[in-house]
Amino acid sequence: MTRAPVLDGQETPRRRRSRLRRLVVRSARVVVLLVALLAALLGWTYVSAETDTAGKVAFERPLAIPPLAPSRVDDQGRRVFDLGLQQGSADLGQGQPTPTWGINGDYLGPTLRARRGEEVLVNVTNHVGEETTLHWHGMHLPARMDGGPHQMIAPGETWSPTWQVDQPAATLWYHPHLHGATADHVLRGLAGMFLLDDAQSRRLDLPHEYGVDDVPLVVQDRSFDDDGEMEEGARFLNTTGFVGDTVVVNGTVGPYLDVQTELVRLRVLNASNARIYNFGFDDDRTFAMVASDGGLLEAPHQTDRLLLSPGERAEIVVQMAPGEQTVLRSYPADLGSNFLTTRLAGGDDTLDIVQLRAAERLRQSPPLPGQLVDVPELDPAAAAATREFSLSGTQINGANMDMERIGETVALGTTEEWRVTNDDGQPHSFHVHDVQFQILDIAGAEPSPSLAGWKDTVLLRPGETARLVMAFSDYADPDRPYMFHCHLLANEDSGMMGQFVVVSPGDEAGSPPSAPHEHHG
Repeated sequence: MTRAPVLDGQETPRRRRSRLRRLVVRSARVVVLLVALLAALLGWTYVSAETDTAGKVAFERPLAIPPLAPSRVDDQGRRVFDLGLQQGSADLGQGQPTPTWGINGDYLGPTLRARRGEEVLVNVTNHVGEETTLHWHGMHLPARMDGGPHQMIAPGETWSPTWQVDQPAATLWYHPHLHGATADHVLRGLAGMFLLDDAQSRRLDLPHEYGVDDVPLVVQDRSFDDDGEMEEGARFLNTTGFVGDTVVVNGTVGPYLDVQTELVRLRVLNASNARIYNFGFDDDRTFAMVASDGGLLEAPHQTDRLLLSPGERAEIVVQMAPGEQTVLRSYPADLGSNFLTTRLAGGDDTLDIVQLRAAERLRQSPPLPGQLVDVPELDPAAAAATREFSLSGTQINGANMDMERIGETVALGTTEEWRVTNDDGQPHSFHVHDVQFQILDIAGAEPSPSLAGWKDTVLLRPGETARLVMAFSDYADPDRPYMFHCHLLANEDSGMMGQFVVVSPGDEAGSPPSAPHEHHG
């Protein structure tokens, strides 16, 4: 059989098939190589993401105790605090000073303390060279004094909010809350505690000598580069935000606390950007939880683990024996996510936090009271409204934060039920401004004793719904909104935040100020 001649520039079907086979083989090899490289990258990311410092921390530095902020009483009877936000540098264990921001100092801020019924005035002056804010997390106060993204403080200016403290004794805190940059400003060091006292709490036999047997623990995680500067970026593929490999407590790396009393009260604040801690002691001793975000529980809750997401607080009382030592540690936590998300978010990590060293002779402490305070139950049957919130990606109810949009309007003097669902594959920490709420149920179950008191922040694992009941009292302003948002700060900055106003009955919501600046003193 005679084959047809092949003309120049023409390709036979056989040659075309051969060329296509070679192309397919080469493409397959490239795909296999890319898949192998991706698998190797994911494997390296997964393995390298775990941090375990158990038994590896040299506790060589005494725990710094944030000083109590000095105050004065002005001619109007107000307790006045002066806070200066400033740039500085601090010894964070890197062998050289680390550039930081602080409040009345180089890193973190002093502890403010006030009594229920007092009128307070806080003069906040901004010296950091950037616009920022200062929000009073957990405080019940007028919206224009809240320190959210509508109360920006320009460089060199002073903001002077004033309000009456009218809520139970509690461990609150303060930090910046500007839209889009909260994570960076908190990471650099702008944060501190705000303690409230009342007559009922002072009558209880609880450890109460600040810095001695009543000790604040501002717990943060940080990472540092070779120059000793703080790193700010999140891990590759980590959607929860920054997670560090070094624990800093009250600005101290590798801290130890000398304990002089049989009982020591630790006010634990998770001031990290995204890390969720599962606190316990290295010897698995039990301790008594006596307070949550919004104040004292009805009775001490004996436990050996305490889960705190960013923004949450708890007060625990630990019993020590003469001469003994124990380490507060964070253990791996069930975050409810897939194995990769859990690992990247720090859920598999074990971290030593602070060492407690008891003296050879301890001052006697009175036994803990069996009952603490009455916590009145809010009645969900009296709810004037039920609201649904879905958290997914960086959105709430399918929308990102808009400074000019009021999402919810609440009537003053009413009780409401909020149903918050995590429709995402990662954990979220939901925070509501102005109010303390009670958890009716979470994931269909009654709240554990650690979640049974007043709360302003709650952890939601993927797929979980929390039913919250809260009462809105005292303050109405149709033009100045409060916030609700995820307290994983990268999520908040990316838009997982909304606004609500409280209005007098019959009124409607107004419009937030077009420029996010209030009057400055």
